[in-house]
Amino acid sequence: VQLQASGGGLVQAGGSLRLSCAASGRSVSSYTMAWFRHTPGEYYREFVAALKGSDGRAFYLGTVKGRFTISRDNLGNTVYLQMNNLKPEDTAVYYCAGDAGDAKRWIPDEFHYWGQGTLVTVSS
Repeated sequence: VQLQASGGGLVQAGGSLRLSCAASGRSVSSYTMAWFRHTPGEYYREFVAALKGSDGRAFYLGTVKGRFTISRDNLGNTVYLQMNNLKPEDTAVYYCAGDAGDAKRWIPDEFHYWGQGTLVTVSS
């Protein structure tokens, strides 16, 4: 499975962006898909949102809940992260990730497949 993330850019605080993660090589319609982000100066990738493959439930980092929405297209091979009311603290490189299993914890080690990052910069 190859994942290709896109949609990052520069936006003012309060603005919106939609990130896309396109999968190829195999259908990921039943996969658990997630978005993580890496903030400059931090050593870890922070969980942002996930969509469980088994039941379609969505999960969010507390600080983005109500502002971000994760979804899939009808074929299930493209996953989106709609980001509204962006804040400067959302500035990061965003990565999409996927795994055939149901992740038990929202940590990078639970995900086998990763896309390259896409940079989101939110100016104040």
